[in-house]
Parts: sequence; C-alpha cells; structure tokens
Amino acid sequence: MGSADSDPAQTAQAVKILIAGGFGVGKTTMVGAVSEVAPLHTEEYLTRASVGVDNLAGIDAKTTTTVALDFGRITINDELVVYLFGTPGQERFWFMWNDLVHGALGAVVLADTRRLEASFASIDFFESRGIPFVVAVNCFHNVRDRTPAEIRAALDLDPHVPLVMCDARERADGRDVLLALIEHLMARHSTPEPAV
Repeated sequence: MGSADSDPAQTAQAVKILIAGGFGVGKTTMVGAVSEVAPLHTEEYLTRASVGVDNLAGIDAKTTTTVALDFGRITINDELVVYLFGTPGQERFWFMWNDLVHGALGAVVLADTRRLEASFASIDFFESRGIPFVVAVNCFHNVRDRTPAEIRAALDLDPHVPLVMCDARERADGRDVLLALIEHLMARHSTPEPAV
C-alpha cells in the first residue's frame, strides 16, 4: 500500500524490457543514457583469458565487457515504471539470456553496421520466443554508412519489425527507440491474431 510521498517504483506497475545485441554494440551505453537512476553495470576488463574467445574484430579499442547484465529504471508516471535489462553480448554468456527474458514485454536489438552479423543471434533469439522487438542501429560517431532499407535487407527483417537509427549515447535517441518499441507493442496488441 503506497502513500502520497512513496517511491513510485515501489507501488507502480512494472514493465521489463531487454536491451540486447552483439558484443560491443552499445547496450551498456544505452542503458546508462536513459536510466533515471545510476545504472547497475557489471563491466570487467578484458584479459588475456578472452583472447581467442571474444571476437574483437572491428572493436579493437574495447577494453571492458559486460559479464552479467546492466540494469536501469525509467519512471513513466506514478502507475508505470520501466525496468531495463542489458544482456551480455559475448557468446559465452548467452546462456543468461534465457533467465533475463522471463517476464520481458519486449526487447531492443542494438546493431552496429560495421558488424551486422553480430545481431543475428539476438534477432533469432527473440523471433524464436515470440518476443516483440525493434532493431536500433547505433550510428557510432554519427556515421550513417547504410540506409535503413539496406540494413533491413542485410538483417532479413520481417516488414513489421521497426528499425530505428540512433546514437546510444544520447538520452533523446534512447527515448525514441523505447517509444518505437512501445508503439510496436501497442500495435501488436490491437491487431487480432489470425485464425488457425
């Protein structure tokens, strides 16, 4: 039971959204950019133990990696709070996605046009579980080297899956990505399922 001055996060309806994608696409950055609270990160330095295990092709300067999850929160109003869970990107931690996905309303798949193939596992994961998702293309350093149509074709996305260009460092872009996901969820909810 809440009071007028209680924390909305303790009394509101909670919604869980996953931020997924390949290694080094900007998941930790996006959660940190949009969270209203100091995000929980489980970043650790890459060590020699990851040589030959983690694929650093195209992200040679990366020195840390998420070893469990990222967590952030957005309070929409007194009745609704969104919890963000960033997934680890390396293949050796994918087993955790099966736990993280429980109760998720939807997901954001972050993609990097320099390594689009790193997005396939995330897309397959959500498609196979029937979890609605949007694809957000993180335009590193504001480089837009491919059109949305080219990216959609390269990822073989279904026409109904929204694709959004963004800068994961920018709070406004993160907000727009999450709004695209919410609009996608609402559209799916209002569309009757085809008869079997």
